[in-house]
Amino acid sequence: MAIIINSDSKVIIQGITGKVGKSFAERMLLYFTPLVAGVTPGKEGQDILGVPVFNSVQKAVNLTNADTSLIIVQPKLVKQAVLEAIDAGIKVIVIYSEGVPVHDSMEFIQYAKLHGTMIFGPNSAGVVSTGIANISDIHDSILKPGNIGIVSRSGTLTYEVIEMLKENGLGTSTVACLGGDPIVGVQHADVLRMFENDPDTRAVIYVGEIGGNDEISSASVIRQMTKPVFSYIAGMYAPEDKRMGHAGAIISNESETAAKKQEILKSAGAITLKILTDLEQVSTKLSVSSS
Repeated sequence: MAIIINSDSKVIIQGITGKVGKSFAERMLLYFTPLVAGVTPGKEGQDILGVPVFNSVQKAVNLTNADTSLIIVQPKLVKQAVLEAIDAGIKVIVIYSEGVPVHDSMEFIQYAKLHGTMIFGPNSAGVVSTGIANISDIHDSILKPGNIGIVSRSGTLTYEVIEMLKENGLGTSTVACLGGDPIVGVQHADVLRMFENDPDTRAVIYVGEIGGNDEISSASVIRQMTKPVFSYIAGMYAPEDKRMGHAGAIISNESETAAKKQEILKSAGAITLKILTDLEQVSTKLSVSSS
């Protein structure tokens, strides 16, 4: 059983007629992600690789029963796109766009909570249930089906984790990238709860980074989990007040350092990793626990 998206999901791409939207559509169709429509105002009647394009999300939902949207539009248009999707009844939204104004994010994330819609992003690499459905920039060809869940802020680090797991003979159930902006929708804790209840996920890799206080709420969830959680926080040697990659990756006080976050997660029962190559421990610990 996959979390967040599965073979029954009905996916649309808002911005499907753009260069990036077309490339996502091509890969999604190649690897059997259930892509049912695209939305670009003024382009209704066109199709992308056989996928119909509509002027509005509401019309796409009415005709295809879509419930999931990947948003790939200019940052200034993201707010309008998200609000339109929520009003049309979309329940899972991945915002791939980067550079969305923070005040826009604050508004539509709150609106999503009021309507029971999950938002991944802005600046999210996406979500993939391996071998089932993929609305991420993680290429299907590098994925191996398995029982390890990944929840991460960083798409790049997620690629590294996937490769290291494969090197140790392990694959993934669902991968959820939350986004690197200062304010994002779904949090680590939300996904951890879903993984705990997923019978096809045996262990979880938690990839965080400096900045913010997400680890505090995550710790309370990890403390109650029965499945092992392996945590890695990027930015161990990052200086204060200097942004490190993502817009949200900046230390404003001691509690937002990588060391402090790992301390919090370890106290909650997570198995902390100093460097990503320590992921070799995952296969060893899972083998021991099953013997």
